[in-house]
Amino acid sequence: MSLNQQIAVQLDDAARHAHEVEQFDPNGALSLDDAYAIQRASIARRLARGERRVGVKMGFTSRAKMVQMGLSDVIWGRLTSAMQVEENTAISHANYVHPRVEPEIAFILKRGLNGDETGPAALAAVEAIAPALEIIDSRYRDFRFSLPEVIADNASSSGFVIGAWCDPRTDFSNLGLVLSIDGRPVQVGSTAALLGHPLRSLVAAARLAAAAGEPLQAGDVVMAGGATSAEWLRPGQYVSVEMERLGRAGFYVKD
Repeated sequence: MSLNQQIAVQLDDAARHAHEVEQFDPNGALSLDDAYAIQRASIARRLARGERRVGVKMGFTSRAKMVQMGLSDVIWGRLTSAMQVEENTAISHANYVHPRVEPEIAFILKRGLNGDETGPAALAAVEAIAPALEIIDSRYRDFRFSLPEVIADNASSSGFVIGAWCDPRTDFSNLGLVLSIDGRPVQVGSTAALLGHPLRSLVAAARLAAAAGEPLQAGDVVMAGGATSAEWLRPGQYVSVEMERLGRAGFYVKD
């Protein structure tokens, strides 16, 4: 078994059993190609257990975050069927290591996308849009990780909650949103935080997925990236996002 395969097994086991692992590349020396190869191998183990690929998630969609991380592009991860949490149901905090939540906008596609799509062509492929929440979780001890490590760990993606689907003809370029915990606002933001327009995140998702040999398909979900800073999750909470024109989505956190 190659070193990349060994790391993929380690990360898959950590996510599956909710336990911490040590960093394997604290200085960020691993190439991003190798990091994505580890991510792919780790997700392949989930698919072999019967999970289905259902889409992708985007990360570092804030220009400021990209600059901070020394990146010239966004990062991405894969979504599987077991990661979807039904809206207004509960997750178990014990199933995660360092869980946090981000408010997002989600797309669902009515046709596939190639890697060279324009914004208008990508929009024409969208079946619907929705307010959404992403549960992110790093499996590394003490919440310390390098860029290749976070990519290898499926870009920290661990779960997602999607509200009611809405007409994509709604102007979603600059929708105000509020992330609340137990009814108290904790983050306020806008969909414009996603590369200036969430549609740019969808175009990037199509490009990156196609380059990896996994082009986006009809029915795929694309989580466009966090629109605000993430908030820590704790047992007993009710978490929700309220998005202008699109409505809300929420979930409970149990022990």
